[in-house]
Amino acid sequence: MNHTNEVIHNLDNIIGFITKGESAFRGYLITDDQKLLTTYDESIRNTDSTFSRLKILTIDNRRQQKNLDTLHLLINQKFQWIESIIADFSSTHKITPFLLKGDDRGITKTRNIETHIAKMKQEERALWLERSQKVSEYSGIIQVLNVLSIVIAVLLTIYSIVVYNKENKEKLLASKKADEYKSQLQKQVKELASLNTELIELRRMEKYLVTGRIARVIAHEVRNPLTNINLACEQLQSEISDNDSAKMLFTMINRNSERINQLVSDLLNSTRVAELSFSEASLNEILDATLELARDRIELKQIYVVKNYDENICKIPVDVDKMKIAFLNIIVNAVEAMEENGTLEISINNANNRCAVKISDNGRGMKKGEMDRLFEPYFTTKEKGNGLGLANTQNIILAHKGNIYAESEFGKGTSFTITF
Repeated sequence: MNHTNEVIHNLDNIIGFITKGESAFRGYLITDDQKLLTTYDESIRNTDSTFSRLKILTIDNRRQQKNLDTLHLLINQKFQWIESIIADFSSTHKITPFLLKGDDRGITKTRNIETHIAKMKQEERALWLERSQKVSEYSGIIQVLNVLSIVIAVLLTIYSIVVYNKENKEKLLASKKADEYKSQLQKQVKELASLNTELIELRRMEKYLVTGRIARVIAHEVRNPLTNINLACEQLQSEISDNDSAKMLFTMINRNSERINQLVSDLLNSTRVAELSFSEASLNEILDATLELARDRIELKQIYVVKNYDENICKIPVDVDKMKIAFLNIIVNAVEAMEENGTLEISINNANNRCAVKISDNGRGMKKGEMDRLFEPYFTTKEKGNGLGLANTQNIILAHKGNIYAESEFGKGTSFTITF
């Protein structure tokens, strides 16, 4: 899954870099600003480096290697066409009929690249589906084996009862064998439960990665026209004489453009893999520091905090500042979900070689529909919330290779469990 999404992510980046370079090139034609050519050159370098990564990622896939060769040819044709336009414009610094006539060629070349990349992404998804089906087949075999184990255990139990009536010695021997099979059955049941938990985590990870991919697509589709709007606005502003009405309209356009850009940035940040600075730290100390950050909110509502810490818990490698943000988002949500004099319970323990943090409240709780959308960006049940807090929290936890899941009952409260 990671390999497939990395290939698709890099293919999306290539389209983004090409589009960004073309936007800079068109901005240069409009404004004759040489600085925009620097952005264009940077897009070419980024495209080349991303293409090199794709070559390495698909080195064991002969078909994709051929597709990459074709893609490289299409990209070169696209940039060669842009270079010819830049050369013609640089000699005259005017938009000539030659430039306007060649615009359709540029659009066609871009469409050819996008079509070819879409084909490559479809082949990667087909490979991922094939691997996923194999995993499903193995899960079915495990279930059959568990059913067979249960049947065998039942038969052995019946056999031991019959033998017990004949002879005490044989009864003891059969009982011993039954205990052994029971132990094996319990072990298999635990393994099945573990596999089921891993499957749930894989589905949650898949949903998170799909959300991130959608966010990148939205950002790509919004920022390109937004850049063109800003460039056109700047050009108009330089050509139109100053007056209060025009100045007010330009200010309104710029302010709303910045707001749209910030919204897109917030969405990307909530799904982008967090960059971490690891250091050895105790979860007990991190949670105490986080509670101190939320102290004003807790005291305002007179929330009673119950701490059940394992004092012997070991230190683990984490990004302390990022973890404070993740825990603070959960604690603030818990405080806001409770009435005055509510109870916030925080437990930390070490079990099965994993550190587990559980944060529980006795607030309003959540309905099933709300639980299903819990970590989605921009989903919130609060009147003034932006819906990015828990999405950012999930991003931080997953970046630490940890797991997070929630349990809630409407009217009784919510619990978040985070394991590392």
